[in-house]
Amino acid sequence: MSTPPALNGAIAANKVHHWLRAWYGADVPEAVDLDLVRQMLPSTPFGAGVREIRPPVQFNDEAFEGLLARDPDDPEVWGIAYNGTVSRERQRFTIAHELGHFVLHRDRQPRFHCDKESVHSGHETMRRIEREADDFASNLLMPGDRLREWVSDQRIDLHVLSAIAQRFEVSFEALCIRFIKFTSQRSILVYWDNGYVKYEWRSSSAVKTRARIRRTSDPQEPLPGTLAADASVVQAWEGVEMSAAIWCPEEAPYMKLREFKHSYGARDRVLTLLLLESAEPRAWDRAWQDKEISASYAEFYASR
Repeated sequence: MSTPPALNGAIAANKVHHWLRAWYGADVPEAVDLDLVRQMLPSTPFGAGVREIRPPVQFNDEAFEGLLARDPDDPEVWGIAYNGTVSRERQRFTIAHELGHFVLHRDRQPRFHCDKESVHSGHETMRRIEREADDFASNLLMPGDRLREWVSDQRIDLHVLSAIAQRFEVSFEALCIRFIKFTSQRSILVYWDNGYVKYEWRSSSAVKTRARIRRTSDPQEPLPGTLAADASVVQAWEGVEMSAAIWCPEEAPYMKLREFKHSYGARDRVLTLLLLESAEPRAWDRAWQDKEISASYAEFYASR
């Protein structure tokens, strides 16, 4: 008898979707009803020993992101708090993230306090469980089967991704990260904060073919000749084609990529999406035979 796979964020979210489909008796709404999920969980195998998850409460503190905590006077009751100063889409992701802690981690500790840097700071165990809760939230709010249906046979640009984000009622940034983790296309997502890279995500095929951006400084600044470095270009949602080697030095000179750019309101935060042409096998590159692919974010942060 085979051993069932260990529970992780993706498996847990897919199970919740299974229950939601049974609840509705038809397709789950495009924007998942998190209040229904909250009320449902205690009656499922994921809610053993819990009588209630109280309705989320708003907490207005810009340094605060979210909280899941057990009632100290009633161990069968848990509660969620979220930052009410951010967008509704971000509030939804935070609540889904805390529900992820409830499903995956509540047997480890009675309280989870999440701030904006939880995923990137602290000890490795804390970073890992924060990433697991993020994976639960991503898969719950942006299920892969629906995303596959909406991006298939489409020429991807930021208009398409923005429209999908609106249907899921998630932030544009969250949708772009989900797309990178989901797509089979070679692609790289870079988030710039005040002129320096804050994070980089690479699709599995980009990792496998060793497509990576040129490193010139620490912290990394936008590369000369790119839209990211051109302050006169605020938005490039249709993308601009250029030599892939401008961004990725290991790409052949004849290879192309499309660079997309989205600047946030104050222009101090910029999102860059790179869609690369399919790579050609390289005889010297053993990555083509690799079956195991390391997580792009882990590789990125390990290389910093």
